[in-house]
Amino acid sequence: MTSHKVIFDTDPGVDDALALYYLIRHPQIELLGVTTVFGNAPVAVTTRNARFLLEAWGHDAPVHAGAAGPLTPGMPGEDFPTHIHGENGLGDHPIDMAPSEDPDTAAQFLIDQIRAHPGQIRILAVGRMTNLARALQIAPEIAGLVRDVTLMGGAFRVPGNITPAAEANIWGDPLAADIVFGASWPVVAVPLDLTTRTFMDRAALDDLGRRGGPGMQLVTDLSQGYVRFYQAAGYDGMLVHDATAAVFLTDPDLFTLTSGEVRVLSEGIALGLTLMNPEDRKGPLGAWEGRPRQRATLDGQPQAILDRIAQVCTA
Repeated sequence: MTSHKVIFDTDPGVDDALALYYLIRHPQIELLGVTTVFGNAPVAVTTRNARFLLEAWGHDAPVHAGAAGPLTPGMPGEDFPTHIHGENGLGDHPIDMAPSEDPDTAAQFLIDQIRAHPGQIRILAVGRMTNLARALQIAPEIAGLVRDVTLMGGAFRVPGNITPAAEANIWGDPLAADIVFGASWPVVAVPLDLTTRTFMDRAALDDLGRRGGPGMQLVTDLSQGYVRFYQAAGYDGMLVHDATAAVFLTDPDLFTLTSGEVRVLSEGIALGLTLMNPEDRKGPLGAWEGRPRQRATLDGQPQAILDRIAQVCTA
């Protein structure tokens, strides 16, 4: 049985919680650690949330706090999405643990683990890409030592979800995202093109809670505010952006990949726009010249992905 050594870079976040539960429940995944970043909440809160979840599920993976803000200069002040993830980042589910004002060790943890396990580390990043970009700035050689990077982010052929141009994770630090896409490690982006089609309805979520025991019931409970957010938009359930990216690690056959050089706009009204030069395009590359060809899951099998999440989280 293939084992995947995974580092989870995250900003918990309700849908992050489902992705984390998938990772710790999957028999082929060895979770080496969790690195946290600002995004769905301040980094002190996302760090606390990661520790709370791991403790609740009896998992001893280390948690390393990371970036509190973006690398991109001139970014507007962060307006944390409390209307989606609640004031505490986990749907205002009761948490008997204070936010964690930890030193910033995420980038160094990434570097140390990559050097300790050359060619084996798989990074799953579902928040701003700041920790990954900072690790590359400190130790550029790690790009050649990583097995691959899977990220939840981008909107290539569909509108964004924070502006018409941009998906939230990329928009939150577009310069960092451009650095990550431009490094020589293999990147697969799992963008809104697919994740806006992986919709778990309320009945399915409640069923997972009943069948999955206390661990999955916790995910169901803290997701109720997230579901209410989608209800206000006319949906009865929730999108599972981050868990969709987690499934790619173990079941890539459920995804359809497109490849090309990627740039991310870091200024102007299209801040955070992800632009891929398709592999079959003819003509000069311009600002895409010299960039590595990366991949994105612009299509896939949404129901099969949801079924896989259910299978793993209730096993």
